[in-house]
Amino acid sequence: MQVREGYAEFRGHRTWFRVTGDPDSGRLPLIVAHGGPGCTHDYVDSFKDLAATGRAVVHYDQIGNGRSTHLPDAPREYWVVDLFLAELNNLIAHLGIRDYALLGQSWGGILGAEHAVRQPVGLKALIIANSPASMALWSEAANELRQALPADVQATLQRHEAAGTTSSAEYRAASDVFYARHVCRIQPMPAEVARTFAAIDADPTVYHAMNGPTEFHVIGSMRDWTIIDRLPRIQVPTLLISGRYDEATPATVQPFADGIANVQWQIFEASSHMPHVEEREACMACVAAFLERQPS
Repeated sequence: MQVREGYAEFRGHRTWFRVTGDPDSGRLPLIVAHGGPGCTHDYVDSFKDLAATGRAVVHYDQIGNGRSTHLPDAPREYWVVDLFLAELNNLIAHLGIRDYALLGQSWGGILGAEHAVRQPVGLKALIIANSPASMALWSEAANELRQALPADVQATLQRHEAAGTTSSAEYRAASDVFYARHVCRIQPMPAEVARTFAAIDADPTVYHAMNGPTEFHVIGSMRDWTIIDRLPRIQVPTLLISGRYDEATPATVQPFADGIANVQWQIFEASSHMPHVEEREACMACVAAFLERQPS
């Protein structure tokens, strides 16, 4: 199978990318946008399985993360949605891709939706995986899920959030209880998922600026984000993916189903936030079937 790695120059920095499969196969190429903000491509690496038919699958590390340029000294206001939209557009142009499908997971789905509402000519299909339509809904869901945690875990989380000591080992241990239920139910986490979390620990610049210290304590610049009122602008066929135990609960995903005209929604019954890891084969089959229905 063909594999090509390289860098796209972007505003004086570099975006790392990898293309798996044949760009000239005649099949619609798939671009994969990872989550976070502040994760790496590692934990969504499984989507390269879709290149088995020859379809080109593009992974990349967003600026500030992974193998792309890191900017630990950039001010917090540098990290905005428009930066990542411009980077995505730059990568598409660099690779010479004309028509494409875009898959965004978690924050990547937010980025994908923001890309789609701008109605780019080349976008032919969209997959929004495990993403909320607004951060207010995300925070509401997180609070509901937290209330189902053991009382001592809840108390630990609340105590450290109030004290501003969310970097403590005790807070992290309590957070892991939530993560094992609602982020990745395979424990210990698979190696590719662990690599992404290790990368965030090594450089949390983007994650802390835009999200916050954890998945469920959102105090960064994205805390007031919403796309609900703009969803009718998405005109391409769209696949929604979520897990039954997902931190992206049905209430957070529902506005996508209500607001996008041509949409279908698949909930994976044995998964939380990572069906592409937790139910890998079934998730790949679902995405592959959706892509096969799109014109090449």
